[in-house]
Amino acid sequence: MKEKMIIYSVLPRLFDNRNSTRTPHGSIETNGCGKLNSFTHEALKAIKKQGYTHIWFIGLPEHATKTNYSKYGITPDFSGIVKGRAGSPYAIKDYYDIDPDLAEDVPDRMEEFDDLVERIHKLRLKIIIDFVPNHVARQYRSDVKPPYIHDLGENDNNNLAFDPQNNFYYLPGQPLTLMFGSEEEHYNYSEFPAKVSGNDRFTAQVFESDWYETVKLNYGVDYMNNGTQHFDPIPDTWHRMLEILCFWGSKHIDGFRCDMAEMVPAAFWAWAIPQIKESYGNIIFLAEIYNPHAYNTYINAGFDYLYDKVGMYDTMCNILRGNTPPIQFYTAYQAHVHLQKHMLYFMENHDEQRLASDFIVGDGLKARPAVGMSVLCGSNPFMVYFGQTLGERGMDAEGFSGMDGRTSIFDYWSLDKMQRWINDGAYNTEKLTEEEKTLQKFYCTLFTRICKERTVTEGEFFDLCYANTFHSGFNTQKHHAFFRHILGEYLLVVSNFSSTTDLVRINMPQELFEKMKLTPNVAMKQTDLFTGQSNICTLTPLAPYELTMEPHSVQAIKFVLQE
Repeated sequence: MKEKMIIYSVLPRLFDNRNSTRTPHGSIETNGCGKLNSFTHEALKAIKKQGYTHIWFIGLPEHATKTNYSKYGITPDFSGIVKGRAGSPYAIKDYYDIDPDLAEDVPDRMEEFDDLVERIHKLRLKIIIDFVPNHVARQYRSDVKPPYIHDLGENDNNNLAFDPQNNFYYLPGQPLTLMFGSEEEHYNYSEFPAKVSGNDRFTAQVFESDWYETVKLNYGVDYMNNGTQHFDPIPDTWHRMLEILCFWGSKHIDGFRCDMAEMVPAAFWAWAIPQIKESYGNIIFLAEIYNPHAYNTYINAGFDYLYDKVGMYDTMCNILRGNTPPIQFYTAYQAHVHLQKHMLYFMENHDEQRLASDFIVGDGLKARPAVGMSVLCGSNPFMVYFGQTLGERGMDAEGFSGMDGRTSIFDYWSLDKMQRWINDGAYNTEKLTEEEKTLQKFYCTLFTRICKERTVTEGEFFDLCYANTFHSGFNTQKHHAFFRHILGEYLLVVSNFSSTTDLVRINMPQELFEKMKLTPNVAMKQTDLFTGQSNICTLTPLAPYELTMEPHSVQAIKFVLQE
């Protein structure tokens, strides 16, 4: 039987940080930090019990930070080019190392990672890690790379703005100028010649809105000359990146989430991905990508899955905010239906605002209809961000991040809701509120029970909104419905985005019965998959199907023919 991939995305720094100090801009000593060893057998078992198949650990490779680890032989970072006290997980400082923040015993940090991989696999879970190919920290330097590997930039000719065999882009004759902060913050840091910043800023003047903490990697594309490509001979950066992928592949990881994959030429991926899959088995490659016009290109280059952010995610958030009607869901679904099995759906991730924040819907329970639709409309993967199933709000002013509705990736912090669920390692609902228990149960039922249905893992999709647009018992501004079906099994998914209890009446068009090869008016067993309650009913195109919907809810009704 096929399995629907459900990814648990987690920032280890915050997952099981039991320190409740939460001082804005606080240090690791003040605010504490979660560790890889926090993912004990019991913790991983609790995650698996909720229905997850994969865990994506954010920020495992060593990145720039204001915390000083020089006593462990790790070169300190200049504070003026680090975002937050903890630093960005995407300003990689050493591709071959584990971030020391996450280690119980810093000298043994890689061994602690190896032990984590072993614990994950023992529970038949899979591990995904970040691969950040577009940019690195400004002070990138690998302290622990294998001796036979050249460091990035080690052999560059920095007198040239561009050379296909350089690892970085340079601005000859120009020093880096940070156009923010104080002179004191800039003191003692110099970069000459300046390197191009990670967000493709080809000037030496860098602003706070830039990815100022990173520098762009050179894959043989001359952006200063109309993006001409120099891929023969193979650019040196391609070899360096393949070495990094091989290093982590040899550690038995199961997948790479590739940061800003579309900022790296597709030709590189088409060259590298097949080599990794051949050498290390079927490691999955997941692309962070925002340009729908490039989707086919990156699938053809070897990616297994792509973010569907600008399509499905944005549409569902607009529906939740009341900016667009639920019927627009079908437009987003149809936009990439030919690639749907490759599209990763999500309703939260580390870059986006929390559903329960004041910027989206203000309450995790109110997001249930959007989540249910996104999860159940296809067999493609779905991703959850840690704390989402408890209604984490992201409304803390942690420091660099500020009160922006996001959980900071730049600051040392802890989450009260996670602390109460973890409950000193008990992983139970004892300290959760009734609302948190209800929301967690919703997600758990969705992933452990409903996502196992063959209609979800293998079934076909049939939209019902078109047949109910002008039907008085169905409000397309507040309601949505679709079917999934396969070989005598049928799943009706109905969502209510309104704040009232509604009697929803759904027309079943004749086309639906023909498509599903279902004879009308035959006895069927219907089961509410959220409650488990069953009874006998019939479906017919001659009369609407009725059900009562609680506010901000989704129902999943399974139908099977009575024998």
